[in-house]
Amino acid sequence: MAPERKARWRKEIDWLLSVTDHIVEFVPSTQKLKDGTHMEIMTTQQRTDLRMNIPALRKLDAMLLDCLNNFKDQYEFSYVSKDDESVKGEPKRKDDQWWIPTPKVPPDGLSEVTRKWLQFQKDCVNQVLKAAMAINAQVLSEMEIPEDYIDSLPKNGRASLGDSIYRSITVDDYFDPDHLLSMMDLSSEHRILDLTNRIEASVVIWKRKMNAKDGKSAWGSTVSLEKRELFEERAETILLIIKHRFPGIPQSALDINKIENNRDVGHAVLESYSRILESLAFTVLSRIEDVLHADSLAQNPLLGEPKKHLLRETSLVSRVEEFPNSKELERLNSAETPTSMTLSDFMGWTEKKDTTDDLSEVMQSPSVHRQT
Repeated sequence: MAPERKARWRKEIDWLLSVTDHIVEFVPSTQKLKDGTHMEIMTTQQRTDLRMNIPALRKLDAMLLDCLNNFKDQYEFSYVSKDDESVKGEPKRKDDQWWIPTPKVPPDGLSEVTRKWLQFQKDCVNQVLKAAMAINAQVLSEMEIPEDYIDSLPKNGRASLGDSIYRSITVDDYFDPDHLLSMMDLSSEHRILDLTNRIEASVVIWKRKMNAKDGKSAWGSTVSLEKRELFEERAETILLIIKHRFPGIPQSALDINKIENNRDVGHAVLESYSRILESLAFTVLSRIEDVLHADSLAQNPLLGEPKKHLLRETSLVSRVEEFPNSKELERLNSAETPTSMTLSDFMGWTEKKDTTDDLSEVMQSPSVHRQT
């Protein structure tokens, strides 16, 4: 990132966050009077969610900028445009991002040092992406669901999900979300988003029925409260897997409605800042994967198949990321910014401390379940 652009980025982020200094809450405190007595008073401090999340987001921001800066001294790969005469006749991009320039690597591929350095950078950015996604999801979960969205929902979860998905979630004693998703057509962004919208709608419907004041429910008397909670947890598990497996998809109808109707300035700032970092981290990660894919093709030209998205191929059933709790955010805020590692520094990479450990420990510690 050019110095001028970096300075403008930081200035605009400061503008975005400046208003949060005035979003405060009252907390009890004591004041010592001149005669030595103590009096209980109420003082103001920045709201708890802002005080915990803004420093964490700034830390992720700094890590992402450091990663971008590390690429300025590399020389083994470059990008070529589709009009470059030197690459006429070479295969062009055939995926859904055909307009992005194609990475060009040496005929024999990258050196072993550069390849390991790229993998190191990828791991760092991937941790930033996971943390930004977790904070964004937490903020969205705390926003109120607009009445207009609720009024547009079907009467029950079956109507929203369809018979096949509804039976898979509610009938089977053994629930395998991976198997369920493998049976769904997720070949396009539109289909993925449609499935997300239907599952989110069913979760909202079920929660409202469970929390109904009169205790009436369309489930019938034979369905216990534990069963209802189980079905809701299954649906939310599917949502979490989809969001982690396809991090680049547009926001769901529920998220869009929450953002458009939100009146909490603090939530608006946290949601937008975390979404910006999530988008930038995903873009950087995709570019690194492009270079690694070009390197694999240079080493073995027979592998001329479309690049698989590494994030989308990862199974997350064994360990679904939950939202970071206050202790995790404190550890992230207090941690020192990892030392930047350029390609030159990486020449002695086996003797360096893996700086992804700091953030990995933060995100892998036990976390709390979502509060409703």
